[in-house]
Amino acid sequence: MTKRRSRGDGGLHWDEKRQRWIATANLGFDPSGKRIVKRGSGKTKTEAKNKLKEVLRDHEDGLAIAPTNYTVKDAVVDWLAYGLVGIDPSTAKTCAILSQTHVIPSLGARKLRDLSAEDVDRWLAAKAKTLSTRTLQAIHSCLNRAVKRAMARDKVKRNVVELCSVPQGQAGRPSKALTFAQAEAVLKGAEGTSMHAYIVVALLTGARTEELRALTWDHVFLKGKPDADPPQPPHIAVWRSVRRGGDTKTRKSRRTLALPARCVEALWQQFEDQGWDRLAAGDKWEEHGLVFSSAVGKPLDAANVRRAFRQALKGIDGIDADEWTPREPRHSFVSLLSDRGVPLEVISRLVGHSRTAVTEEVYRKQIRPVIQTGAVVMDGMFGADPQRP
Repeated sequence: MTKRRSRGDGGLHWDEKRQRWIATANLGFDPSGKRIVKRGSGKTKTEAKNKLKEVLRDHEDGLAIAPTNYTVKDAVVDWLAYGLVGIDPSTAKTCAILSQTHVIPSLGARKLRDLSAEDVDRWLAAKAKTLSTRTLQAIHSCLNRAVKRAMARDKVKRNVVELCSVPQGQAGRPSKALTFAQAEAVLKGAEGTSMHAYIVVALLTGARTEELRALTWDHVFLKGKPDADPPQPPHIAVWRSVRRGGDTKTRKSRRTLALPARCVEALWQQFEDQGWDRLAAGDKWEEHGLVFSSAVGKPLDAANVRRAFRQALKGIDGIDADEWTPREPRHSFVSLLSDRGVPLEVISRLVGHSRTAVTEEVYRKQIRPVIQTGAVVMDGMFGADPQRP
């Protein structure tokens, strides 16, 4: 004769509506006096009992029981909605695009509790056939952070994504640098365009594009400070960027750069041209004090600069405008200084890198460890425009 279960031990019954066996266990009462009942279901009695054992094991481990239909997509959507608070909007947008393009279509339907390290490995291996290593790292990070958030909220026991390494992907687009002859051609060819001053300052100071877009006239000193002790030459204070909060990329990115004579000339012309733009715009003008702005004074976004930059390069001999981006004058600055013998430490300081290893890693094809310095070298190379009075 089978032994009768004690009162409260739960039971096993067939649910006609769901067409499944339901195993239950009573675990006492919660603080409000409501009975705590845990359930497991399956197509067979054994499957139902095993599911109940898993639920009870989770309960003993102190984990809340996640809905069995909670998917990877649910975790990613939750992370995108609530886990990106406080970060730069452009970063949040990038995370959303990567997740919606690469994570959700491939893994979104998988139940989160069933996601395995093998699933993630196979997903990354498939993506490695078409994506660069950097993009692979980014999509792995998105999934990892989404599952980590889900784990912190008891939706899953562990984060299997952390156990998976990112494979080597396809080679990304290599950064390029202008030769001296190309740089001279670009400076000449950009004259008369709205991007002339921008290109001159970017190429001859190495400032980042996000730093130039945030540069204001109160941080530009075209006459220098001759009465200071010691006297200060014309310079710009690179203290801001378009990043969230206006901070520069790193603490060492805050720097004051002497201006080569050609930059001074270009910025005086920019100041004059902007005055005419202000008059032409009339009431439509928005005053933000920016050195580089739209025709009505509005801040430029990355797409504005990229489009205008490529337009300025069109028609220049030896330059395919579509193959160049606004960040590459900065690479060219490093390359040109290196070729003229400026040591790595000085170049790193001029471009605002936190350490010389960054400069060497990013620009290792151009770097040669030799000797000299920034604005003086640029004046020696380019000088003031001899055609200007």
